[in-house]
Amino acid sequence: MKIWKKISLVTMALVSAVSTGCLVSACGKSKDYNTIELNEVTHSIFYAPLYVAINEGFFEDEGLTVNLTNGGGSDTSMSALLTGSADIILAGPETVVYTDQEGVSNKPVVFGQLTTCDGSFIVSKEDEDNFTLANLVGETIIGGRQGGVPAMTLQYIIEKNGYNIGTGEDEINLRTDVAFNLTASVWDADASVKYCTLFEPTATNIEKQGSGYVVASLGELSGSIPYTCFAARESYLEEHADVAERFLKAVSNAYEFIVENDSRTVAEALLPSFEGNTIEELQVAVEQYLAISAWSEDMILTGESFTNLMNVMLNAGVISQASNWADVVDNSIAEKLQTEVSA
Repeated sequence: MKIWKKISLVTMALVSAVSTGCLVSACGKSKDYNTIELNEVTHSIFYAPLYVAINEGFFEDEGLTVNLTNGGGSDTSMSALLTGSADIILAGPETVVYTDQEGVSNKPVVFGQLTTCDGSFIVSKEDEDNFTLANLVGETIIGGRQGGVPAMTLQYIIEKNGYNIGTGEDEINLRTDVAFNLTASVWDADASVKYCTLFEPTATNIEKQGSGYVVASLGELSGSIPYTCFAARESYLEEHADVAERFLKAVSNAYEFIVENDSRTVAEALLPSFEGNTIEELQVAVEQYLAISAWSEDMILTGESFTNLMNVMLNAGVISQASNWADVVDNSIAEKLQTEVSA
């Protein structure tokens, strides 16, 4: 909870400026709620259904325009939501838990789950065909920002498998002092750091450049966990439920597009969002994420999956008690969509 307090002390003052319902950027103007300000935690093929929905016109089909911005970390994305510069965020659900435990008014809630497991890969500076977690012993790995799901999940995986975190020869040195979007550059520049965790397409790009090797998928090691979700404030979901429903419907249609088409077709749909990559690189990433069932089929965050998240956060020591699933998650829109699909 102390981690979130570092953020909340700054944002609460800003939130008060928009508490009357007048957005900072739109005071005195009539906001078009069919235009959604969406802030993503980072830009990764891990969020492929979102980009397919944008590039294939699924949002347009629902009468929506999505303006996408990059937060570069869940804390920044949550700040955007709390200050009104974002209507919806795509971020780790841990940030919603932090705001719940801080008692934020008009609190953010998760209304749709996009990814179901850890989407990052362990990258090594050496080629290791038979990598196991034992290879990390006595080494340093950059695992993400302290208090973020990537770092907490890696810590959980390490300790669940009987290894200790620390700087001793028989321990694994897990660094959590590097900003999420700086991981690759810090890892590359520091000769003492052998490992890091990266998402696609960065992991594949590193391997293509010959400066690193993808040796393991954390998604395979972590199992089911609500890794990234769509969140909005309670008032937004109450007042604009139709918009949120159309938003999720567009993402759901994009998911169906992904599973019903071959990886090259999906890669072509993703290319406008990743112009620095080749079709072949995007194909590799799509196939890797399909192999670990990375994307939620129904976007419903179950109580069981939420319990897994609570165990990860409690293990990391960032919270002292679990939040209630019903206080953090609102599945009503996702469940309504599933009912319509089944009818």
